[in-house]
Amino acid sequence: MTSKITYLGQLRTSSTHLQSGAEIISDAPTDNNGKGAAFSPTDTVANALGSCMFTVMGIKAQELNVDLSSSTAEITKIMAADPRRISEIYVVFNFSIETNSKNKIILERTAMTCPVYYSLHPDIKKIITFNWK
Repeated sequence: MTSKITYLGQLRTSSTHLQSGAEIISDAPTDNNGKGAAFSPTDTVANALGSCMFTVMGIKAQELNVDLSSSTAEITKIMAADPRRISEIYVVFNFSIETNSKNKIILERTAMTCPVYYSLHPDIKKIITFNWK
């Protein structure tokens, strides 16, 4: 098993990562009867895309001797109705580093190979922007 989820009531869950014991709390969003006091399940899906892209870029950056520390990604999730689902995810990377154009191309292409990117349904639009210093 990877994780265990406990329903806490009032549209809130606690997910425990079994290997580390780390916990994620989720709440339903305010536009779907929730409190919006934590990431919603669909927020975590959208956030996983940016996190996964950073992870694979980080692996490649180590090989290139490039330090991505302090770089950020801004995630925007757009929902659709009938059925309710994620329709678009925007990921805007802001890199606080300077590197050559070859490394930028390698890192950008690497980001687009992350497992979450490939796991998301093809109908979900993924709009990715890379802003380099």
